[in-house]
Amino acid sequence: MSDDEYVYEEDEEYMSGDCDEGDDGLEGMYYDAKDKIDDDPEAAVDGFRQVVEADEAKVKWGWKAMKRLVKVYFNLKRYDEMVAVYKDLLYYEFDGRTRNDTEKAISKLLDYTSTSASPLSAVSAMYDVTTEYVSTGVRNEKLWFTIKMKSSQALLESKEYDKCMKALEELKDWCRSPESPTTWDKKKGTQLMTVFATEIQLYQELNVLKKLKHLYEAAMSVEGAIPPPRITGIIKEAGGKMFMQQDDYEQANEAFFQAFKHYDEAGHPRRIQCLKYLVLANMMSRSSINPFDCQEANPYRTDPEIKVMTDLIDAATHNDITTFESILKQNKNSIDSDPLIKKYVTPLLVTVRTQVLQLSTKAYTSIRLSYLANDLNIEESEVESLLVAMLLDGDIVGGIDQVNGILQLGSKSDQARHVALQRWAAQIATLHKAIRSRLQ
Repeated sequence: MSDDEYVYEEDEEYMSGDCDEGDDGLEGMYYDAKDKIDDDPEAAVDGFRQVVEADEAKVKWGWKAMKRLVKVYFNLKRYDEMVAVYKDLLYYEFDGRTRNDTEKAISKLLDYTSTSASPLSAVSAMYDVTTEYVSTGVRNEKLWFTIKMKSSQALLESKEYDKCMKALEELKDWCRSPESPTTWDKKKGTQLMTVFATEIQLYQELNVLKKLKHLYEAAMSVEGAIPPPRITGIIKEAGGKMFMQQDDYEQANEAFFQAFKHYDEAGHPRRIQCLKYLVLANMMSRSSINPFDCQEANPYRTDPEIKVMTDLIDAATHNDITTFESILKQNKNSIDSDPLIKKYVTPLLVTVRTQVLQLSTKAYTSIRLSYLANDLNIEESEVESLLVAMLLDGDIVGGIDQVNGILQLGSKSDQARHVALQRWAAQIATLHKAIRSRLQ
Protein backbone atom coordinates (compact mmCIF):
# COMPACT_ATOMS: atom_id res chain seq x y z
CA MET A 1 0.00 0.00 0.00
CA SER A 2 1.39 3.40 -0.92
CA ASP A 3 1.84 6.23 1.55
CA ASP A 4 -0.95 8.20 -0.11
CA GLU A 5 -3.35 5.31 0.36
CA TYR A 6 -2.31 5.07 3.98
CA VAL A 7 -3.11 8.79 4.48
CA TYR A 8 -6.54 8.29 2.96
CA GLU A 9 -7.25 5.37 5.27
CA GLU A 10 -6.39 7.46 8.33
CA ASP A 11 -8.50 10.39 7.13
CA GLU A 12 -11.41 8.08 6.49
CA GLU A 13 -11.20 6.80 10.08
CA TYR A 14 -11.38 10.37 11.36
CA MET A 15 -14.31 11.28 9.12
CA SER A 16 -16.24 8.23 10.32
CA GLY A 17 -16.52 9.82 13.77
CA ASP A 18 -13.76 8.13 15.79
CA CYS A 19 -12.52 11.43 17.25
CA ASP A 20 -14.33 13.99 19.37
CA GLU A 21 -15.40 17.38 18.12
CA GLY A 22 -13.11 19.11 20.63
CA ASP A 23 -9.97 17.93 18.90
CA ASP A 24 -9.87 20.60 16.18
CA GLY A 25 -6.61 21.99 17.56
CA LEU A 26 -4.84 18.63 17.44
CA GLU A 27 -6.30 17.97 14.01
CA GLY A 28 -4.90 21.24 12.68
CA MET A 29 -1.47 20.62 14.24
CA TYR A 30 -1.39 17.12 12.73
CA TYR A 31 -2.19 18.24 9.19
CA ASP A 32 0.15 21.25 9.40
CA ALA A 33 2.98 18.82 10.23
CA LYS A 34 1.91 16.39 7.51
CA ASP A 35 2.04 19.15 4.88
CA LYS A 36 5.71 19.78 5.74
CA ILE A 37 6.91 16.19 5.30
CA ASP A 38 8.21 16.62 1.74
CA ASP A 39 9.56 20.18 1.86
CA ASP A 40 10.78 20.43 5.45
CA PRO A 41 10.89 17.02 7.19
CA GLU A 42 12.68 18.41 10.26
CA ALA A 43 9.84 20.87 10.82
CA ALA A 44 7.38 18.01 10.30
CA VAL A 45 9.17 16.06 13.05
CA ASP A 46 8.79 19.00 15.45
CA GLY A 47 5.13 19.31 14.51
CA PHE A 48 4.31 15.65 15.05
CA ARG A 49 6.14 15.62 18.38
CA GLN A 50 4.05 18.59 19.51
CA VAL A 51 0.89 16.66 18.59
CA VAL A 52 2.02 13.70 20.72
CA GLU A 53 2.80 15.96 23.69
CA ALA A 54 -0.46 17.87 23.36
CA ASP A 55 -2.66 14.76 23.07
CA GLU A 56 -3.11 14.45 26.83
CA ALA A 57 -6.61 13.03 26.47
CA LYS A 58 -5.30 10.22 24.27
CA VAL A 59 -7.84 10.67 21.48
CA LYS A 60 -5.86 9.01 18.65
CA TRP A 61 -4.12 12.08 17.16
CA GLY A 62 -1.00 11.22 19.14
CA TRP A 63 -1.17 7.68 17.73
CA LYS A 64 -1.47 9.01 14.17
CA ALA A 65 1.43 11.40 14.71
CA MET A 66 3.66 8.63 16.06
CA LYS A 67 3.03 6.49 12.99
CA ARG A 68 4.08 9.45 10.87
CA LEU A 69 7.18 10.03 13.00
CA VAL A 70 8.36 6.44 12.47
CA LYS A 71 8.24 6.96 8.70
CA VAL A 72 9.83 10.40 8.73
CA TYR A 73 12.67 9.26 11.01
CA PHE A 74 13.23 6.29 8.68
CA ASN A 75 13.47 8.57 5.64
CA LEU A 76 15.88 10.84 7.55
CA LYS A 77 17.95 7.76 8.51
CA ARG A 78 17.53 8.60 12.21
CA TYR A 79 17.06 4.95 13.07
CA ASP A 80 17.53 5.08 16.86
CA GLU A 81 14.79 7.69 17.18
CA MET A 82 12.63 5.67 14.75
CA VAL A 83 12.86 2.57 16.96
CA ALA A 84 12.22 4.57 20.14
CA VAL A 85 9.06 6.20 18.75
CA TYR A 86 7.88 2.86 17.37
CA LYS A 87 8.21 1.30 20.83
CA ASP A 88 6.25 4.18 22.38
CA LEU A 89 3.61 3.71 19.69
CA LEU A 90 3.09 0.05 20.57
CA TYR A 91 2.38 0.87 24.21
CA TYR A 92 0.38 4.05 23.47
CA GLU A 93 -3.19 3.59 24.66
CA PHE A 94 -6.15 5.66 23.51
CA ASP A 95 -9.87 5.27 23.90
CA GLY A 96 -11.23 2.88 21.30
CA ARG A 97 -7.93 1.31 20.25
CA THR A 98 -8.60 -2.15 18.84
CA ARG A 99 -6.49 -5.21 18.09
CA ASN A 100 -7.01 -4.45 14.40
CA ASP A 101 -5.49 -0.97 14.87
CA THR A 102 -2.41 -2.55 16.42
CA GLU A 103 -1.98 -5.31 13.85
CA LYS A 104 -2.39 -2.95 10.90
CA ALA A 105 0.07 -0.42 12.33
CA ILE A 106 2.68 -3.10 13.05
CA SER A 107 2.34 -4.71 9.63
CA LYS A 108 2.51 -1.45 7.67
CA LEU A 109 5.39 0.05 9.64
CA LEU A 110 7.50 -3.10 9.53
CA ASP A 111 6.97 -3.38 5.77
CA TYR A 112 7.82 0.30 5.36
CA THR A 113 11.07 0.12 7.34
CA SER A 114 12.27 -3.33 6.23
CA THR A 115 13.61 -2.52 2.78
CA SER A 116 16.76 -3.77 1.10
CA ALA A 117 18.40 -0.40 1.88
CA SER A 118 17.59 -0.57 5.59
CA PRO A 119 20.51 -1.23 7.99
CA LEU A 120 20.24 -4.71 9.45
CA SER A 121 20.65 -3.32 12.97
CA ALA A 122 17.60 -1.07 12.53
CA VAL A 123 15.47 -3.83 11.02
CA SER A 124 16.47 -6.25 13.79
CA ALA A 125 15.68 -3.65 16.46
CA MET A 126 12.20 -3.06 15.00
CA TYR A 127 11.45 -6.79 15.01
CA ASP A 128 12.91 -7.28 18.50
CA VAL A 129 10.71 -4.52 19.91
CA THR A 130 7.67 -5.98 18.16
CA THR A 131 8.36 -9.53 19.32
CA GLU A 132 8.77 -8.31 22.90
CA TYR A 133 5.46 -6.45 22.68
CA VAL A 134 3.42 -9.33 21.24
CA SER A 135 4.92 -11.72 23.82
CA THR A 136 3.85 -9.68 26.86
CA GLY A 137 0.72 -10.52 28.80
CA VAL A 138 -1.66 -12.87 27.02
CA ARG A 139 0.24 -13.51 23.81
CA ASN A 140 -1.56 -12.89 20.54
CA GLU A 141 -0.50 -16.15 18.87
CA LYS A 142 -1.50 -15.16 15.34
CA LEU A 143 0.32 -11.83 15.54
CA TRP A 144 3.37 -13.45 17.15
CA PHE A 145 3.64 -15.96 14.31
CA THR A 146 3.22 -13.26 11.67
CA ILE A 147 5.94 -11.10 13.22
CA LYS A 148 8.39 -14.00 13.61
CA MET A 149 7.81 -15.01 9.99
CA LYS A 150 8.43 -11.46 8.77
CA SER A 151 11.56 -11.33 10.91
CA SER A 152 12.83 -14.63 9.48
CA GLN A 153 12.26 -13.41 5.93
CA ALA A 154 14.10 -10.16 6.68
CA LEU A 155 17.05 -12.11 8.13
CA LEU A 156 17.13 -14.33 5.04
CA GLU A 157 17.13 -11.34 2.70
CA SER A 158 19.96 -9.82 4.76
CA LYS A 159 21.88 -13.12 4.50
CA GLU A 160 21.94 -13.49 8.29
CA TYR A 161 21.64 -17.24 7.88
CA ASP A 162 22.47 -18.35 11.44
CA LYS A 163 19.94 -15.98 12.97
CA CYS A 164 17.39 -17.00 10.36
CA MET A 165 17.89 -20.70 11.21
CA LYS A 166 17.37 -19.98 14.90
CA ALA A 167 14.16 -18.05 14.23
CA LEU A 168 12.82 -20.81 11.96
CA GLU A 169 13.51 -23.47 14.58
CA GLU A 170 11.51 -21.42 17.08
CA LEU A 171 8.66 -21.20 14.60
CA LYS A 172 8.75 -24.95 13.95
CA ASP A 173 8.62 -25.61 17.69
CA TRP A 174 5.47 -23.47 17.79
CA CYS A 175 3.96 -25.72 15.09
CA ARG A 176 4.48 -28.91 17.12
CA SER A 177 1.65 -30.73 18.85
CA PRO A 178 1.22 -29.79 22.55
CA GLU A 179 0.49 -33.44 23.37
CA SER A 180 3.42 -34.87 21.41
CA PRO A 181 6.40 -32.57 20.70
CA THR A 182 7.77 -35.05 18.13
CA THR A 183 4.75 -34.59 15.84
CA TRP A 184 3.26 -31.59 14.06
CA ASP A 185 0.03 -29.94 15.13
CA LYS A 186 -2.41 -30.64 12.26
CA LYS A 187 -4.26 -27.44 13.10
CA LYS A 188 -1.12 -25.48 12.23
CA GLY A 189 -0.39 -27.21 8.92
CA THR A 190 -0.73 -24.04 6.86
CA GLN A 191 1.65 -22.13 9.14
CA LEU A 192 4.13 -25.03 9.04
CA MET A 193 4.12 -24.97 5.23
CA THR A 194 4.94 -21.25 5.39
CA VAL A 195 7.89 -21.96 7.70
CA PHE A 196 9.12 -24.75 5.41
CA ALA A 197 8.91 -22.43 2.39
CA THR A 198 11.29 -19.93 4.03
CA GLU A 199 13.60 -22.69 5.30
CA ILE A 200 13.74 -24.18 1.81
CA GLN A 201 14.75 -20.78 0.40
CA LEU A 202 17.46 -20.57 3.08
CA TYR A 203 19.04 -23.92 2.23
CA GLN A 204 18.71 -23.18 -1.46
CA GLU A 205 20.94 -20.17 -0.99
CA LEU A 206 23.35 -22.28 1.07
CA ASN A 207 23.19 -25.00 -1.63
CA VAL A 208 22.82 -27.84 0.88
CA LEU A 209 21.16 -30.41 -1.39
CA LYS A 210 20.71 -33.15 1.23
CA LYS A 211 18.92 -30.81 3.65
CA LEU A 212 16.90 -29.32 0.80
CA LYS A 213 15.64 -32.75 -0.23
CA HIS A 214 14.62 -33.54 3.36
CA LEU A 215 12.74 -30.24 3.70
CA TYR A 216 10.98 -30.63 0.36
CA GLU A 217 9.73 -34.10 1.29
CA ALA A 218 8.68 -32.85 4.74
CA ALA A 219 6.77 -29.92 3.23
CA MET A 220 4.98 -32.20 0.76
CA SER A 221 3.86 -34.51 3.58
CA VAL A 222 2.32 -31.85 5.85
CA GLU A 223 -1.25 -32.74 6.76
CA GLY A 224 -4.18 -30.37 7.15
CA ALA A 225 -2.53 -27.52 5.24
CA ILE A 226 -4.24 -25.11 2.85
CA PRO A 227 -1.29 -22.85 2.01
CA PRO A 228 -1.61 -19.73 -0.15
CA PRO A 229 -0.66 -20.37 -3.82
CA ARG A 230 2.52 -18.31 -3.40
CA ILE A 231 3.81 -20.61 -0.65
CA THR A 232 3.14 -23.73 -2.73
CA GLY A 233 4.86 -22.01 -5.66
CA ILE A 234 7.99 -21.37 -3.59
CA ILE A 235 8.15 -24.99 -2.42
CA LYS A 236 7.51 -26.46 -5.88
CA GLU A 237 10.09 -24.16 -7.50
CA ALA A 238 12.66 -25.29 -4.95
CA GLY A 239 11.74 -28.89 -5.71
CA GLY A 240 12.25 -28.28 -9.41
CA LYS A 241 15.73 -26.85 -8.81
CA MET A 242 16.56 -29.79 -6.55
CA PHE A 243 15.48 -32.29 -9.22
CA MET A 244 17.57 -30.42 -11.80
CA GLN A 245 20.65 -30.88 -9.59
CA GLN A 246 19.84 -34.59 -9.40
CA ASP A 247 19.52 -34.76 -13.23
CA ASP A 248 15.91 -35.91 -12.78
CA TYR A 249 14.55 -33.67 -15.52
CA GLU A 250 11.12 -35.27 -15.79
CA GLN A 251 10.42 -34.63 -12.10
CA ALA A 252 11.86 -31.12 -12.46
CA ASN A 253 9.56 -30.52 -15.43
CA GLU A 254 6.48 -31.46 -13.37
CA ALA A 255 7.59 -29.48 -10.28
CA PHE A 256 8.26 -26.31 -12.30
CA PHE A 257 4.89 -26.66 -14.02
CA GLN A 258 3.12 -26.86 -10.65
CA ALA A 259 5.16 -23.91 -9.35
CA PHE A 260 4.26 -21.84 -12.42
CA LYS A 261 0.55 -22.63 -12.03
CA HIS A 262 0.51 -21.61 -8.36
CA TYR A 263 2.49 -18.41 -8.97
CA ASP A 264 0.14 -17.60 -11.83
CA GLU A 265 -2.88 -18.18 -9.58
CA ALA A 266 -1.35 -15.85 -6.99
CA GLY A 267 -0.51 -13.22 -9.62
CA HIS A 268 3.09 -13.41 -8.44
CA PRO A 269 5.80 -11.99 -10.78
CA ARG A 270 7.92 -15.08 -10.10
CA ARG A 271 5.71 -16.97 -12.56
CA ILE A 272 7.71 -15.65 -15.54
CA GLN A 273 11.04 -16.91 -14.21
CA CYS A 274 9.47 -20.22 -13.27
CA LEU A 275 8.06 -20.59 -16.78
CA LYS A 276 11.61 -20.19 -18.13
CA TYR A 277 12.75 -23.00 -15.84
CA LEU A 278 9.82 -25.13 -17.02
CA VAL A 279 10.94 -24.71 -20.65
CA LEU A 280 14.52 -25.56 -19.66
CA ALA A 281 13.50 -28.74 -17.82
CA ASN A 282 11.18 -29.66 -20.67
CA MET A 283 14.04 -29.53 -23.21
CA MET A 284 16.45 -31.34 -20.88
CA SER A 285 13.92 -34.17 -20.41
CA ARG A 286 13.51 -34.44 -24.21
CA SER A 287 9.77 -34.23 -23.74
CA SER A 288 7.68 -34.32 -26.91
CA ILE A 289 5.07 -32.07 -25.26
CA ASN A 290 5.46 -28.33 -25.76
CA PRO A 291 4.78 -26.62 -22.39
CA PHE A 292 3.11 -23.70 -24.20
CA ASP A 293 0.39 -26.02 -25.47
CA CYS A 294 -1.23 -25.99 -22.00
CA GLN A 295 -3.86 -23.30 -21.38
CA GLU A 296 -2.03 -21.81 -18.36
CA ALA A 297 1.24 -21.16 -20.22
CA ASN A 298 -0.09 -20.36 -23.70
CA PRO A 299 -0.94 -16.68 -22.96
CA TYR A 300 2.74 -16.06 -22.10
CA ARG A 301 4.11 -17.47 -25.38
CA THR A 302 4.65 -13.98 -26.84
CA ASP A 303 5.78 -12.31 -23.59
CA PRO A 304 9.06 -10.42 -24.30
CA GLU A 305 10.74 -12.00 -21.24
CA ILE A 306 9.80 -15.48 -22.43
CA LYS A 307 10.49 -15.10 -26.16
CA VAL A 308 14.08 -16.35 -26.00
CA MET A 309 12.94 -19.58 -24.34
CA THR A 310 10.03 -20.05 -26.77
CA ASP A 311 12.41 -19.58 -29.72
CA LEU A 312 14.80 -22.12 -28.20
CA ILE A 313 12.13 -24.76 -27.67
CA ASP A 314 10.78 -24.21 -31.20
CA ALA A 315 14.26 -24.69 -32.64
CA ALA A 316 14.80 -27.79 -30.49
CA THR A 317 11.41 -29.22 -31.51
CA HIS A 318 12.37 -28.85 -35.19
CA ASN A 319 15.92 -30.13 -34.54
CA ASP A 320 17.27 -26.89 -36.00
CA ILE A 321 20.68 -26.82 -34.34
CA THR A 322 21.88 -23.81 -36.38
CA THR A 323 19.02 -21.60 -35.20
CA PHE A 324 19.34 -23.00 -31.67
CA GLU A 325 23.02 -22.05 -31.40
CA SER A 326 22.34 -18.67 -33.02
CA ILE A 327 19.70 -17.85 -30.38
CA LEU A 328 22.11 -18.82 -27.59
CA LYS A 329 24.84 -16.55 -28.99
CA GLN A 330 22.56 -13.57 -29.66
CA ASN A 331 21.03 -13.71 -26.18
CA LYS A 332 24.12 -14.71 -24.19
CA ASN A 333 23.87 -11.82 -21.71
CA SER A 334 20.22 -12.38 -20.80
CA ILE A 335 20.74 -16.17 -20.57
CA ASP A 336 23.86 -15.83 -18.42
CA SER A 337 22.07 -13.43 -16.06
CA ASP A 338 20.21 -16.37 -14.51
CA PRO A 339 22.59 -18.80 -12.71
CA LEU A 340 20.32 -21.82 -13.18
CA ILE A 341 19.80 -21.33 -16.92
CA LYS A 342 23.48 -20.49 -17.42
CA LYS A 343 24.50 -23.70 -15.65
CA TYR A 344 22.49 -25.83 -18.07
CA VAL A 345 23.34 -24.13 -21.38
CA THR A 346 26.10 -26.64 -22.20
CA PRO A 347 24.11 -29.75 -21.14
CA LEU A 348 21.14 -28.36 -23.09
CA LEU A 349 23.28 -27.94 -26.19
CA VAL A 350 24.46 -31.55 -25.81
CA THR A 351 20.83 -32.69 -25.49
CA VAL A 352 19.74 -30.91 -28.67
CA ARG A 353 22.80 -32.12 -30.60
CA THR A 354 22.01 -35.65 -29.45
CA GLN A 355 18.45 -35.26 -30.76
CA VAL A 356 19.79 -34.04 -34.13
CA LEU A 357 22.27 -36.92 -34.34
CA GLN A 358 19.54 -39.44 -33.56
CA LEU A 359 17.43 -38.04 -36.39
CA SER A 360 20.38 -37.69 -38.84
CA THR A 361 21.51 -41.30 -38.46
CA LYS A 362 18.09 -42.94 -38.81
CA ALA A 363 18.23 -43.48 -42.58
CA TYR A 364 21.79 -44.90 -42.72
CA THR A 365 23.58 -48.17 -42.06
CA SER A 366 26.91 -46.32 -41.97
CA ILE A 367 27.86 -42.66 -42.02
CA ARG A 368 31.11 -40.72 -41.77
CA LEU A 369 31.80 -38.75 -38.61
CA SER A 370 33.10 -35.89 -40.74
CA TYR A 371 29.66 -35.55 -42.36
CA LEU A 372 27.93 -35.42 -38.97
CA ALA A 373 30.51 -32.95 -37.67
CA ASN A 374 29.86 -30.67 -40.63
CA ASP A 375 26.11 -31.01 -40.10
CA LEU A 376 26.45 -29.95 -36.43
CA ASN A 377 29.26 -27.45 -37.06
CA ILE A 378 31.52 -29.04 -34.41
CA GLU A 379 34.77 -31.05 -34.35
CA GLU A 380 34.83 -34.78 -35.20
CA SER A 381 36.12 -35.54 -31.71
CA GLU A 382 33.00 -33.90 -30.23
CA VAL A 383 30.76 -35.94 -32.54
CA GLU A 384 32.56 -39.12 -31.50
CA SER A 385 32.05 -38.32 -27.80
CA LEU A 386 28.35 -37.70 -28.38
CA LEU A 387 27.97 -40.94 -30.36
CA VAL A 388 29.78 -43.01 -27.72
CA ALA A 389 27.38 -41.65 -25.06
CA MET A 390 24.41 -42.41 -27.30
CA LEU A 391 25.64 -45.97 -27.90
CA LEU A 392 26.11 -46.59 -24.20
CA ASP A 393 22.67 -45.11 -23.41
CA GLY A 394 21.03 -47.19 -26.13
CA ASP A 395 19.88 -44.14 -28.13
CA ILE A 396 21.40 -45.68 -31.28
CA VAL A 397 22.46 -49.24 -32.17
CA GLY A 398 25.82 -49.90 -33.72
CA GLY A 399 29.48 -49.06 -33.22
CA ILE A 400 32.24 -46.66 -34.27
CA ASP A 401 35.08 -47.52 -36.67
CA GLN A 402 37.60 -45.13 -35.13
CA VAL A 403 40.32 -45.91 -37.67
CA ASN A 404 38.21 -44.84 -40.65
CA GLY A 405 35.96 -42.42 -38.80
CA ILE A 406 32.71 -44.19 -39.61
CA LEU A 407 29.61 -44.87 -37.53
CA GLN A 408 28.32 -48.38 -38.27
CA LEU A 409 24.62 -48.78 -37.48
CA GLY A 410 23.07 -52.20 -36.95
CA SER A 411 21.08 -54.49 -34.68
CA LYS A 412 21.25 -54.69 -30.90
CA SER A 413 23.55 -57.71 -31.12
CA ASP A 414 25.89 -55.69 -33.32
CA GLN A 415 25.80 -52.89 -30.80
CA ALA A 416 26.69 -55.22 -27.94
CA ARG A 417 29.65 -56.57 -29.90
CA HIS A 418 30.87 -53.07 -30.81
CA VAL A 419 30.53 -51.81 -27.24
CA ALA A 420 32.41 -54.86 -25.93
CA LEU A 421 35.20 -54.30 -28.48
CA GLN A 422 35.44 -50.62 -27.54
CA ARG A 423 35.76 -51.46 -23.85
CA TRP A 424 38.30 -54.18 -24.66
CA ALA A 425 40.33 -51.70 -26.73
CA ALA A 426 40.21 -49.17 -23.90
CA GLN A 427 41.41 -51.79 -21.39
CA ILE A 428 44.29 -52.82 -23.71
CA ALA A 429 45.31 -49.16 -24.07
CA THR A 430 45.33 -48.76 -20.29
CA LEU A 431 47.37 -51.97 -19.83
CA HIS A 432 49.83 -50.88 -22.52
CA LYS A 433 50.32 -47.53 -20.81
CA ALA A 434 50.92 -49.25 -17.43
CA ILE A 435 53.53 -51.65 -18.92
CA ARG A 436 55.39 -48.77 -20.61
CA SER A 437 55.54 -46.82 -17.37
CA ARG A 438 57.07 -49.81 -15.57
CA LEU A 439 59.72 -50.35 -18.29
CA GLN A 440 60.80 -46.70 -18.26
